[in-house]
Amino acid sequence: MEIWRRAVDATHDFLSPADRRDIEAEVVAFLPRAPLDLAVDETDRAIGFMLLHGNRMEALFVDPNFRGLGIGRALVEDAVKRHPNLLTEVNEQNLPAIGFYERLGFERCGRSVIDGQGRPYPLIHLRYANVAQSAAEEPT
Repeated sequence: MEIWRRAVDATHDFLSPADRRDIEAEVVAFLPRAPLDLAVDETDRAIGFMLLHGNRMEALFVDPNFRGLGIGRALVEDAVKRHPNLLTEVNEQNLPAIGFYERLGFERCGRSVIDGQGRPYPLIHLRYANVAQSAAEEPT
């Protein structure tokens, strides 16, 4: 939970305080039992996590102290290896996250005017688009 809190505090300044509290309560209810992929440091301390549900990446959060070190990229690349048709979504107001996914080969494939809980935070739907390009780059 601490990774989630710190990451959201660093990247989701567009959330109202009430929505931030409500979302945290929802996350507290499901995150401890969720099947997460963890990124850990050399002492085996979690520094990032990803939640996959089939070919959907439902969550990706990295401790802000470890941003820019390739942790998120490594988690996403692992997910793409398992699910080449990977889908995700990101808050429209989170421009750095949209740029991150686009740099990794995702393309926009839709938009919702509200988030999954009906809050007024538009979502950009993304899909991994480099499947054909990756196959073309592999040596034969």
